[in-house]
Amino acid sequence: MSLLSLSGVHVVHKARTGGLFSRDRVYALTGADLTVEPGETLGVVGESGCGKSTLAKVLVGVQRPTSGTVAYRGRDLWAMRPAERRTTVGRRTGMVFQDPSTALNRRLTVRRILRDPLDVHGHGTAAQREDRVRELMALVGLPSALAEGLPGQLSGGQRQRVAIARALALEPELVVADEPTSALDVSVRAQILNLLLDLKERLGLALVFVSHDIQTVRRISDRLITMYLGRIVEEAPAGEVTGRARHPYTRALFSATPGLLDPIDPIPLAGPVPSATRPPSGCPFRNRCWKADEVCAAAMPEFADAGAGTHLGTAARHRYRCHHPVAHGQSTHDLVAEAARRPPAHPTKRP
Repeated sequence: MSLLSLSGVHVVHKARTGGLFSRDRVYALTGADLTVEPGETLGVVGESGCGKSTLAKVLVGVQRPTSGTVAYRGRDLWAMRPAERRTTVGRRTGMVFQDPSTALNRRLTVRRILRDPLDVHGHGTAAQREDRVRELMALVGLPSALAEGLPGQLSGGQRQRVAIARALALEPELVVADEPTSALDVSVRAQILNLLLDLKERLGLALVFVSHDIQTVRRISDRLITMYLGRIVEEAPAGEVTGRARHPYTRALFSATPGLLDPIDPIPLAGPVPSATRPPSGCPFRNRCWKADEVCAAAMPEFADAGAGTHLGTAARHRYRCHHPVAHGQSTHDLVAEAARRPPAHPTKRP
């Protein structure tokens, strides 16, 4: 059984624009379907504003979907009684946020920050909670002398270690890391990333890793999700996503950060990502895609199966949503030339 599954999940926000009584709908997440398997690392990539953080919040029960189902081990989270949902989410999932300086209460000591989830969920006796705090600090490589320190007295890397320890306090099965290294100095990022991966292996965690650093996500993940304007447009085994991805956006995204041993020009994409308040009809990528035509404007394509991957089980699933996918085996060099010859279709506004 999957650890967590999303089915037809939509998240729509109301945003006030243009006046006191004028409100637009923001389509933050549209028709999301995915599973997270026990012990796997699922990477999530896409440009800013594509819905990655919204997806992360839905996965840990922080964001209630407007419609659709979020099921933990087969049980609908939002059909549970509130107390049961809080227990399920609080004990079995953890989240590491992007910026530890804002994610931690600056008025609480490290010891209090780590004790809080233990106190809230009544974890053991008072003495056992103190022992757990010391255990957590050792687990993430924090010296015990920092237990009475405040977040403002710690370095960025130390604050993120505290945030990771807090996420692990109740021994969750799933940790969602939303851009956990982007707010850190370059010299510290590798340390935090290696810590997360080490803890995942030692504790048998499932890890959902959301990041702009797509090459890092590809290297550490078992499976990779590509998002565009609130939609999942491709899901593939991470080892195949660079050269065998079928969605044009995935190929363009990865061509922007090629490996040093195989330098290429990036696939050109014209224009910015469309507004999430007025997404294009049909395929949301069509106004930047060199393959787009009238069919793409008429309807969003359903998922197509690209065949089995290199791994066994559900992690091998490779599927994409595109009317005109990249041909199997087509090189990125060929796609660069193809995109240069045919500019993107002119955008059409959503009716």
